Amino acid sequence: MPEAAATNPAAGVFEPKIVAFLCNWCSYAGADLAGISRIQYPPSIRVIRVPCSGRVDPFFILKALQSGADGVLVSGCHPGDCHYLTGNYVARRRFAVLNDLLEFAGIDPGRVSFSWVSAAEGERFAEVVRDVTEKVRQLGPNRKLLKEEVA
Repeated sequence: MPEAAATNPAAGVFEPKIVAFLCNWCSYAGADLAGISRIQYPPSIRVIRVPCSGRVDPFFILKALQSGADGVLVSGCHPGDCHYLTGNYVARRRFAVLNDLLEFAGIDPGRVSFSWVSAAEGERFAEVVRDVTEKVRQLGPNRKLLKEEVA
């Protein structure tokens, strides 16, 4: 009963597993600020800290979905604020191409989200996580490429 494992037994509500690739300099720091500030957001994300959102290979996203993640969030610095100058522009271009690839593979592009969050935006980070979690919850469990479960 894999679907039961993804459901909160107390409430009977599906709780998605979302892999979040967060840039070290801004988004990860924004997540840290949200935690330090005790801002509440769903515990649905599993964070992978990356040097820059531009370093997130589209195959990482596909592998996360194949491994059982219900959704993926890629978050980086605001345009023009990248510590590596153009990394977030690279990520934005890759994300546009990835949407076409997801549609071709039969995966709902709504399972993958991209956002800009700075180190000073703890509340914004929590809002993004809430929005992504709700969007993925509406889509239901990912069964398209499932091969193994995400911890």
